[in-house]
Amino acid sequence: MILHVDMDAFYASVEMARRPELRHRPMFVGGAQRGVVLSANYEARKYGVEGGMSSVRARRLCPQATVVPPDFDTYQMVSRGVFAIFGTITQQVEAASIDEAFLDITGSLRRLGDPVAIGERLRAQVTDEQQVTCSVGIGPSKFVAKLASTRAKPDGLLAVRPHQVVEFLHPLPVEAMWGVGPSTAGRLRQLGLVHVADLAHTPRATLQRAFGARQGGQLHDLAWGKDTRRVVPEQVECSIGAQETFGRDTDDVELVRVELLRLSARVAARMRRAGMLGRTVTVELRFADFSTISRSTTLSGPTDVTDEIFDGGWRAFRALNLQRARIRRVGVRVEGLVEADKAFQQPPLDAPDKGMREVEVVADQVVRRFGPAAVQRASLTRR
Repeated sequence: MILHVDMDAFYASVEMARRPELRHRPMFVGGAQRGVVLSANYEARKYGVEGGMSSVRARRLCPQATVVPPDFDTYQMVSRGVFAIFGTITQQVEAASIDEAFLDITGSLRRLGDPVAIGERLRAQVTDEQQVTCSVGIGPSKFVAKLASTRAKPDGLLAVRPHQVVEFLHPLPVEAMWGVGPSTAGRLRQLGLVHVADLAHTPRATLQRAFGARQGGQLHDLAWGKDTRRVVPEQVECSIGAQETFGRDTDDVELVRVELLRLSARVAARMRRAGMLGRTVTVELRFADFSTISRSTTLSGPTDVTDEIFDGGWRAFRALNLQRARIRRVGVRVEGLVEADKAFQQPPLDAPDKGMREVEVVADQVVRRFGPAAVQRASLTRR
């Protein structure tokens, strides 16, 4: 069971979250006088403004549109937050772009329930934590899930069950097919193939003679919903992180400290599971007004030990010197990852033969066997 998640007008949505006054008027992200439109909100799209269009043409189509220059650092930060939410559902996540991903949730169904419930939970969490919307398509293959998310836009969800695939696909125009651009679509229409059903009922050999063995065969298979491609997660992550939104905004420093420890333990466990070490610890904070800041610190050496990650994160938090700021969400991320068996580590001369890392490795084994509550730090058992 595959989910395809596609953010709605991502760059524009991030800017509207920062500037709510733009929500109900046409706007786009890009150059004001030169350059191209990177993302347009749906109000601007009513006038024909689209991504990839020149800014000059966009201003001609919609003179009243507000033009916002891009802020890629903020877009990357929001994207990391969205992908962190994906990680709470499944580790089988394949990034298609900064604002689009496939999730294989087959292994999560027993834990989280029905696919539609999982998709709605994901959409609600993205909206609540990142203040942007996404559309979700659910299907038995990447191809069907991708088409379903396109049909669900904007801010919707569409599930196509295995027995519904043919009924869903066949009425669609051939342009909806994956890999069918304007040139291929024109050739298909010249052959009288207008809908996916027409493709499906054309002999495979005929399509292969017209478009070649590979493309013709693929067109025929996809027209019947046959797609064997799997979700392929990144083999080596450039960073590993976790975040948590408080039940209510807080300025309690002790509560933040405990949550930083909890997140550090979660990140460290993920790093050990992935066989990675890192030495740059970043703390991200989102405040009650939805503004976001981050602060990083570099450790003396690469690590995957909870206490060392927490110490770095706590130092980074204290360096912000916040004065009773009300915090909505806190996150911990370790960057600059290297494979554990290739990393050089210089232990201090007085280091014991076995330390906290060995304790945590054993705790990982117990948790895997008996569940997350089997071994915990005492400070994290108190609410």
